[in-house]
Amino acid sequence: MSSCGELNLSRVGMGTVLLICGTLVYYHCAIRTYPLISLAADVLIVLLSSLCVLGLLFRFCNISVPVDPLEWEVSQETANRFAACIANVVGATESVLRVAAKGEDKKLFLKVAVSLYFLSALGRVTSGATIAYLGEMDRARYVAG
Repeated sequence: MSSCGELNLSRVGMGTVLLICGTLVYYHCAIRTYPLISLAADVLIVLLSSLCVLGLLFRFCNISVPVDPLEWEVSQETANRFAACIANVVGATESVLRVAAKGEDKKLFLKVAVSLYFLSALGRVTSGATIAYLGEMDRARYVAG
């Protein structure tokens, strides 16, 4: 078969895959009326489960895999940085809310109350994924600037 014929078969295969994926996205979001974030979570759960089963099957059959996800390790430094970041965010939030709740700083109390009211109204209007995306964009702009 010529390379032109192979190219046409790969385009047909790619078109078929895109059609199937589009149909599944349409069914999940339009027919079942689940949000797109639910679809992403379902896809990740299926991929994770499939990779776990394949990894266990390869180990059982003594098949060598170049990259074994069951042997991946997170370095101690990465784990410490992640834990420190989470602790920093929780600690800062807790201290701001404690000061605002005491009522000693009226401006801070007003800022917190307005922010919580705004987030409540925003949550009723948009999905959580949109808010997370906007927060990430704001964080990236803060880090870059």
